[in-house]
Amino acid sequence: MTPEQTAIIKATVPLLETGGEALTTHFYRIMLSEYDEVRPLFNQAHQADGTQPRALANAVLQYARHIDNLGALGALPAQIIQKHVALQILPEHYPIVGTCLLRAIREVLGEDIATDAVIDAWGAAYWQLANILIGAEGAEYDRLAQAPGGWRGARQFRVARKQVESAEIVSFYLEPVDGGPVVDYQPGQYLGLRLNIDGQELRRNYSLSQKSDGRTLRISVKREHGGVASNHLHDHVGQGDVLDVFPPAGEFVLAAGDAPLALISGGIGVTPTLAMAQVALEEGNRDVTFIHYARNGDVHAFGDVIDGWARNYPRFTAHIVYEQGGHEDGPSGRPSVEQLQAWVPVEADAYFLGPKPFMGFVNRTLAQLGLPETRRHFEFFGPAEALD
Repeated sequence: MTPEQTAIIKATVPLLETGGEALTTHFYRIMLSEYDEVRPLFNQAHQADGTQPRALANAVLQYARHIDNLGALGALPAQIIQKHVALQILPEHYPIVGTCLLRAIREVLGEDIATDAVIDAWGAAYWQLANILIGAEGAEYDRLAQAPGGWRGARQFRVARKQVESAEIVSFYLEPVDGGPVVDYQPGQYLGLRLNIDGQELRRNYSLSQKSDGRTLRISVKREHGGVASNHLHDHVGQGDVLDVFPPAGEFVLAAGDAPLALISGGIGVTPTLAMAQVALEEGNRDVTFIHYARNGDVHAFGDVIDGWARNYPRFTAHIVYEQGGHEDGPSGRPSVEQLQAWVPVEADAYFLGPKPFMGFVNRTLAQLGLPETRRHFEFFGPAEALD
């Protein structure tokens, strides 16, 4: 990019701060209505509730702000790369995205603002970022393909077992049809599925809910109201069925260490923390505090597993809180400052996941309690300050 183009990009930051979501909403409308080949890559429910447009607007804004110092983007590029790898975004998808983005800029901002010079600058900025992502994603595809038990693209896995975990959550135990080994993955990662539902392709990511064993994979899926993929998996995929599976991916992973570990989850956010707890307990070099918030006992999944850990591992402590209705083993109500203050050690490494308002509360509370940012870990596609 030329210095003039960089200056133009930085000058458009105020426009993105006020109208970025309108621009990205229009971008998605163009792309998803005119390019069938990329439609399976996007969750229509997240389009309807604005999650994807807001996430893209946040990412574009951060990129524009730091166009001359991309290192300041922090973990955001790595998160994007891992999401793309899980869904198998390929180099041929990038020209479609670029074409639609530049068209949306012109149509939303108008020709008086989105002049030819502005469009040229954004075209250069887009391809600067696209080439970085294409290169990094290609390297990750190669690494996964070359790793023991690894693969590229879709690999067929058979549902060896389907297990009901709660009124809303079902686990799927997956074994490779080819009988070969399965690549090791880090606790906290997820995998992508390619589904064909009523003649339409969909791709979705689901967290791996048990530690890597080199032979099988387990995902635990919550039935979402109106969720096309989750309802299909719950109602129409059973033992013996075959699924197309992409390799594990994700940056929200348990780092090695011996500091006390606090795993804090809300609802289906429990799934990656299960794998994290399993690995940490088997390593045996740190205290583990497991804090889970569920709506009620009917939707509380994996209670038997957690109770078993509490009996068998002296360094494991669990706190289960139901929002609706009490239970004999713990408190009820919504998450509170007092609970986190009492349960989370001040020197802990904290990993938390759940609905965005839940993560926002946990992040703010841990910060108020003095837990440094470097010890607060969460999965959120967007700038960290959005949870403040």
